[in-house]
Amino acid sequence: MFSRRTDWKLAPNSFAQAQQEFLRSGRELLDLTVSNPTRVGLNFQGAAIRDALASPEVLDYDPQPHGLQKARTAVAGYYGEQKLLPEVLPESLLLTTGTSEGYAYIFRLLCNYEDEILVPKPSYPLFEFLADLQDVRLIPYPLIYDHGWQADFSSLQRIAGPRTRAIVLVHPNNPTGSYISPRERALLNDFCHDRDLALVVDEVFLDYAHDGRPRASFAANQPVLTFTLSGLSKLSCLPQMKASWLVTSGPADKVDAARARLEVIADTYLSMNTPVQAAFPVLLEQRKNMQPLVLDRIKRNLGVLDSELGKQEACERLELEGGWYGILRAPAVQSDDDLAVEILRTTSVLLHPGHFYDISGEGYLVLSLITPEEDFRKGVGRVLTRLNRPDGGFET
Repeated sequence: MFSRRTDWKLAPNSFAQAQQEFLRSGRELLDLTVSNPTRVGLNFQGAAIRDALASPEVLDYDPQPHGLQKARTAVAGYYGEQKLLPEVLPESLLLTTGTSEGYAYIFRLLCNYEDEILVPKPSYPLFEFLADLQDVRLIPYPLIYDHGWQADFSSLQRIAGPRTRAIVLVHPNNPTGSYISPRERALLNDFCHDRDLALVVDEVFLDYAHDGRPRASFAANQPVLTFTLSGLSKLSCLPQMKASWLVTSGPADKVDAARARLEVIADTYLSMNTPVQAAFPVLLEQRKNMQPLVLDRIKRNLGVLDSELGKQEACERLELEGGWYGILRAPAVQSDDDLAVEILRTTSVLLHPGHFYDISGEGYLVLSLITPEEDFRKGVGRVLTRLNRPDGGFET
């Protein structure tokens, strides 16, 4: 009765089972994985957001495949404020209901049945399901950690084949927090140009550089056909609005052909609702209020984490440049699933095992740096105390 593309293993794994059991127990939980910005105690400008959604424009239906001009002009203005970027025109933009929909459009645009997309590993566990639903094959290329993360170009050379259609970049990556360096950008452009591949660049965390130094967007990348994805979920901390966009750039002939086809795809769905489009300028402007709050939370939590790590020897955190996740490396004496379950049961602290993000090896834990500060401080303290016990922190 059901399609092969949805034949997923839906039974909960050991970590999910342990989490469900813990929640049923009623014990207090310190959740160091919380990444929903609407639920971490940030101060939103609620009145301005509600007023924007109450505009008379929300009562009119004006279906535009690329999205309303007003909303696209606001996004073009966002890019216009970035000094490192050439002009991005509203005509190059297409609004989508979330970046997942943007990926789906791009995969449909570029790929026939079982064509291949190269995706980074580690990365956020979303691509597999999107690819299955679009009948696309994912081929992972590794990010190597050596005093920071970088793409393994020798692996890209090996795995790119005749059915490869595009390379996905996450800039900065989630959860590694690593940006694409200028050198990597040049190499990737050359690589894609030589093989006639597209770049698909996810920039939802672009504005969250920890050192305060802006990183250049790919939104005006010219050497190859490039699709740049972003949205209000992270930039303005408004995931509930389901408001995102993709920018098409590159050689003029390929951009024109891609935009014409994307228009038909978007016209088929017409999925972004009018109220959010009408409110887009105000919602996007909220980033100027929210991003300093988020960056301050990240800075404070990283300070706590580094201070606690400096008092012990068993664990370390991997370097990161941006985003709001961090990776801990603990003694690899058991699987990271078992490690996360052990920590949950003995300390009442929830961390994600590294395999959730396809991190190679064992002993890796991922935590959210926008966790409320008191919960973060208490949770990190409990976890590191446990992991530094004489028995290695694990039950014997």
